[in-house]
Amino acid sequence: MLVLKEEKIIFQEQLSGGQQQRVGIARSLAVEPDIWFLDEPFSALDPLIRKEMQDEFLRLQGVLNKTILFVTHDFDEALRLADRIAIMKEGIIEQLDTPANIVLNPATEYVRKFTKEVPREKVLKIESVMDPIDSSEELSDLQVSKDAIIETVAEVVLNQQKPVAVIDSNNKVVGVVHRSHVIKVLFGSRGPLK
Repeated sequence: MLVLKEEKIIFQEQLSGGQQQRVGIARSLAVEPDIWFLDEPFSALDPLIRKEMQDEFLRLQGVLNKTILFVTHDFDEALRLADRIAIMKEGIIEQLDTPANIVLNPATEYVRKFTKEVPREKVLKIESVMDPIDSSEELSDLQVSKDAIIETVAEVVLNQQKPVAVIDSNNKVVGVVHRSHVIKVLFGSRGPLK
């Protein structure tokens, strides 16, 4: 296999493992598949390049809007990239669900053990801890999406003195989030959130 780079011909054997994986991903897209099947596509990458490739993967998914079957043994990667996760044991699906439901409501003992150490803030969205709008409450100037994962907005919400408006995809305020709810997710018990 040849790859053209800056008007030079480079043979695949001359590429690093990460570069070879990038070429493989590009080749898989070149045929414009209806379903994009990726089996451990980032496994040979160092952590920094892996994160960059995950970011690029999410960007591509937003642009291409393809159905993707992504096989990984890295549960954090699955949580970051997937809208549905299947956990398998000995070739049988133990649970197929959203990342949040798999972590919060494991269907089997195997799934419970598999996910018991996953921090809830990695899977819970802001909408799961928001309160209804109270017109008498003064809000911060900050707004966060109802679909934001708590981990990604926790710091900015905790730095606000006032409750933060929660918006939907149309920028309509659909609720408010209080610092106390975020603190409970980050540092509280594993019991009910409210």
